[in-house]
Amino acid sequence: MNHDYEKLGAFYIGREYDLPARERRDAMVLVDSKDFTTHAVIIGMTGSGKTGLGIGLLEEAAIDHIPVIAIDPKGDLGNIALTFPNLRGEDFAPWVDAQQATAAGKSVAEFAAGMAARWEKGLSEWGQDGVRIQRLRDAAEVTLYTPGSTAGRPISLLKGFAAPPAAVRDDTETFAERIATTATGLLALLGIDADPISSREHVLLSNLFSHFWSNGQDLDLAALIGAIQSPPFSQIGVMPVDTVFPAKDRTALAMRLNNLLASPGFQAWMQGDALDAGRLLFTPAGKPRVSVLSIAHLNDAERMFFVTMLLADLIAWMRQQPGTGSLRALLYIDELFGYMPPVSNPPSKQLLLTLLKQARAFGLGVVLSTQNPVDLDYKGLSNTGLWFIGRLQTERDQARVMDGLAGASGDAPFDRGAMERTISSLGKRVFLMHSVHENEPAIFETRWAMSYLAGPMTREQIRRLDQGNQQPDNGAGAHAQINVAAAIVNDAVGEASATAHAPVIPPDIPQVWLPATVDESLVTWRPAVLGAADVSYSQAKLGVSEQRRAVWLAPIENGVLALDWDTAESVALDVNGLDHEPHVGRAYDDVPSVAANVRSYATWARTLKKFITTSDGITLFQSKELKLVSHVDEDEGAFRTRLQLAAREASDARIAQVRSKYATRLETAREKVRRTEQVIEDKESTASQAKFNTAITVGSALLGAFFGRKKISATTVNKIGTAARSAGRAQKTAGGVERATETHEAAVQALADLESRIEEELALHADAYDALVDDLETVTVRPKSTDVHVQVVALAWVPWIAGPDGRLLRDRLPT
Repeated sequence: MNHDYEKLGAFYIGREYDLPARERRDAMVLVDSKDFTTHAVIIGMTGSGKTGLGIGLLEEAAIDHIPVIAIDPKGDLGNIALTFPNLRGEDFAPWVDAQQATAAGKSVAEFAAGMAARWEKGLSEWGQDGVRIQRLRDAAEVTLYTPGSTAGRPISLLKGFAAPPAAVRDDTETFAERIATTATGLLALLGIDADPISSREHVLLSNLFSHFWSNGQDLDLAALIGAIQSPPFSQIGVMPVDTVFPAKDRTALAMRLNNLLASPGFQAWMQGDALDAGRLLFTPAGKPRVSVLSIAHLNDAERMFFVTMLLADLIAWMRQQPGTGSLRALLYIDELFGYMPPVSNPPSKQLLLTLLKQARAFGLGVVLSTQNPVDLDYKGLSNTGLWFIGRLQTERDQARVMDGLAGASGDAPFDRGAMERTISSLGKRVFLMHSVHENEPAIFETRWAMSYLAGPMTREQIRRLDQGNQQPDNGAGAHAQINVAAAIVNDAVGEASATAHAPVIPPDIPQVWLPATVDESLVTWRPAVLGAADVSYSQAKLGVSEQRRAVWLAPIENGVLALDWDTAESVALDVNGLDHEPHVGRAYDDVPSVAANVRSYATWARTLKKFITTSDGITLFQSKELKLVSHVDEDEGAFRTRLQLAAREASDARIAQVRSKYATRLETAREKVRRTEQVIEDKESTASQAKFNTAITVGSALLGAFFGRKKISATTVNKIGTAARSAGRAQKTAGGVERATETHEAAVQALADLESRIEEELALHADAYDALVDDLETVTVRPKSTDVHVQVVALAWVPWIAGPDGRLLRDRLPT
C-alpha cells in the first residue's frame, strides 16, 4: 500500500463498509489531522471496537509526529507500547494470556506464534506491515505513567502546587480558573464536595494559592498545611480570618491534609517526574511522546484529583503556545464517565468545557471516548466536529446520541430517522463517522491495529514494560550550573591551608560572599574570582537584540597564569544581592598572593572583556531545510518541536491551496455525473436500481478521496473506471439510451481524470519531514568589544561543607 497519505497529514482509520451487504470495501477512510482540532467523540458499547479505534487514532497521531496525552481509566491504552516490527512469536509471548493458551490446548510459545501469524495476516489485509510498525516506533516515544503507583513511571504532584507561569498569572481569568480548580481538586481528594462560593475550605485554599502564586512562590503540601494553620494574611475579603474560618477548624482541615501526607499509600504521589504537560508531550530532545496515564488502580476521588490537576496544567501549557490552525497535540480520554456529566459539576467538567471551547485556536485536539452515552453533557459537546458512533446497547443510549448529533449538526440538515436506522445496523468494529467537514456521514470498518491488543494491562505487565525506564525526566542540564562554582575552586585550590577567620585583604579589593544553603558555622570558605559584565548581542538578520548580565566564576592558581577565564564557569547569581561583609565559618582557605594584589583585578577586568568578546555568545540553531532559526534561549529540543509544527503548517497550507484550486471544478464534474445518471434513469426506470448502485460506488470514492481532503489511493481511478463500465452495462440493458450512456461514461471518465490530476498535484506537496533527523547547524552571535561593559571583578568566597568522611564537599549555589 502507498503510504503517501501520511505525508499529507491524513489519519488512516479504516475502510468503507457496505452496511446492507455487510461487506468491507477497498476504499480507504482517511481523516485530515486538522479536523481533530475541532475535537472528536467516540461512543460505543463494550465490544463495539471502540478501544481499537482509539488506539488506531493514537497510532496515526504518533506516526505523524503529533504528541498525545492519553488518560486511561481502564488500563487498555498501554497496549500501544506493544509494537513488534518483526512480528515474531517470541515478541508476543510475554504478553499473551497463559490461560487462553491453555484453553486452546497450546503452550504459551505456540499460542504466541499463532498470535504473531494472526497479526501479520491482519495487518497485510489492511495494507500494513512491520515496516509501518517500525516507522511508528521511530516517530514517537511511548511512556506509561502510573500516578500514585510505582508500577510504571510515577508522577509527583508536588509541581501541582508550583506557581503557574507568568503568562497564566498575568491572565486574570485563567489564573482564577487555575486557583479554583486546584482547590476543588484537592478538596475532592479529601472527600469534601466544596462549592467555590459557599465553602469556607474552598475560599481559604483559594486565597492561599492566590497569595503565594501571585508572588511567584511555589507550594507543596507541607507548606500548605502550615499556611492553613497560620495564614499569611489577616482578612478574607473584609472579615477577619478567624471569623470566616476559626483557628480550631483550620487545624482540623490541616490535620486531614497531614494525615493524607503521612499515609503510606500517598508517598507514591510524591515520587517520579513532576506533573508537566510540556514534558508529557515532548522529550527534552524534542521527540513527540505518547504519554499514557494509567489511573485504573486509583479510587474515584484520586482519579478526579489527578485528572483535574492534569487538565489544569495542560490548559496552562496550551495558553503559552502561539496559535496555529494545524494539529499540534492530542488529549485522549478513554472513558469520559464521571468527568463531564450532564447535571453535576465535578472539578474536571469546567476544565473540559474550557478545552472544547478554546483548544482549537492553539492546535490542541480533544478526543473523548465513552461507553456510557447517557452520562454526557451533550451541550458541552455541541461544538465537537467529529463523531464516531459504534454499536449501542439500549434505545435510551441511541436516543441520547441522536440528541447530541442533532445539536452538533447545527443548521445543517439532519435526518434523524435515517441516522437511527443506520446506527441500529452497526456491527462490531463498524462505525458511523459524522463530520462537520463532510457533506454526509461515512460508514467504515476500523483498520487492524499495529499495536498488539492484549487487553487491560496488569500491574506486573506495566512494571515489566517500564523496566529500565524509571529515571525521572527532570530535564537533564536544567540545573547543571548550580555546583560548578564550588567545583572549579576545588580543582584549583586542592589541599589549601586554612585559618579560622577571613584573611585580611586590601580594602580596595572588592569581596563578595556567595550564599550558603547550610549553617555557616559548618562552612569552609574558599576563594575564587567573580567577574560580571553587561553585554549586548545584536544581529538583525537573525533577529537577535539581547542585553544580558554575564557572571563568571574563575579559580585562582598559584603559578605564572594565576587566573585564566577560559577555565571559568558561567553562574546564575544576582551580583547586586551578594553580601560584602565577612561571614562566619568553620574555616577560611588562604588567598593566593596574586589575588591579594589590587592591580591584578584591573588586569583581570581587561582579560574578562577580551574573553567575553572571543568566547562568549548566543548560540542559535538553524534549519537549512525549513530556513528557520531558533529563538534566543530556545533549546534544541524546543526548536525541533517548533520545526515539526512549522513543517505541518506549511504542508497544510499547500494542500489547502490545491483544494481551493480544484473545488469548483470538482463540484462541476461531480454534478455532471449526477445529471447524466438522472437522464438515464428517466429514460429507463427499470434500470434505476443498477444506476443507483453505480452512483453509490462513484460517490463513495469521491468522498474518501477528495471531499474528506485525503490523498486518493492508487486504485481510485480503476475503481471509478469499473463503476463507469458497470454503469454502461446496466444502461445498455435498458436499450435506447446509447447516447445517454456515452455521455454518462464521458462524465465519469472526466471526473476520474480530474481526480487523477489532483492526486498528482497533492503528491508534489507530500512532505515526510522529521525534525528529529534534521541536521541542524549552529550560528553564534558574539558581542563587539564596545558592547561589553565590565561592572565588577571581585574576590569571591565560595562555601564548602564537610562530608561524612570529613572531606570537603561543594555546597549548592541557589539558582
